[in-house]
Amino acid sequence: MTTDESPARRTALVTGASSGIGAATARRLAADGFDVVLAARREDRIAALAAEVGGRAVVCDVTDDASVAAMAREVGDCSVLVANAGGAVGMDAVVDGDVEEWRWMYDVNVLGTLRVIQAMMPALVASGQGHVVVMGSTAGRVTYEGGGGYTAAKHGAKALAETLRLELLGQPVRVSEIAPGMVKTEEFSANRFRGDADAAAKVYDGVAEPLVAEDVADCVSFVVTRPAHVDVDLLVVRPLAQAAQHRVHREG
Repeated sequence: MTTDESPARRTALVTGASSGIGAATARRLAADGFDVVLAARREDRIAALAAEVGGRAVVCDVTDDASVAAMAREVGDCSVLVANAGGAVGMDAVVDGDVEEWRWMYDVNVLGTLRVIQAMMPALVASGQGHVVVMGSTAGRVTYEGGGGYTAAKHGAKALAETLRLELLGQPVRVSEIAPGMVKTEEFSANRFRGDADAAAKVYDGVAEPLVAEDVADCVSFVVTRPAHVDVDLLVVRPLAQAAQHRVHREG
């Protein structure tokens, strides 16, 4: 810990905790001393990780109102919410985009975040030191060809976080957005390319050191362990090899 704000007995809820950034964040916050609740759809994964870190597992589908409400009841007291559940699918041009894929991306990245925030806000306010961390993306700040559906959704998540911060002024709840660039995880690109492992691997071709999930978890840890009066509004993090969305150094 690098702050005098001790997380002892504070509960942190991490959605999308079954893999990637969510799983790494759950591990990191548990190591920081938080009582971590891991939420995701895949019960076997979150149960195993909860046992590993001494946390609790709660099955939740953030696209389902009833599932989110049940999760909130089970979690109970909570001071930190890491709204991490999200994802991308497809790289089609806008004119060829699948409406259902766009709908899913908006539902999980924006409405899923909205559902969880609404469900957990009473507990966050009651804690007296609440903190909402929205997992955004550099895709929420710049567009690129083939990314229309995902960038639209992440721009929506950005707008949600910024609006929430304005509306909570005077309440004991901080709002932070983490916006990672190129992160290599076991599932994100594979899901985006619908299981095409070769296409997923090409995203990282020649990039010696893309970010990994633990790098982003480190950023989450930093913002939630600042003193209670310090709100890190936005933390943009990229690998050294990525200067911007379209500017990536590839060796060879």
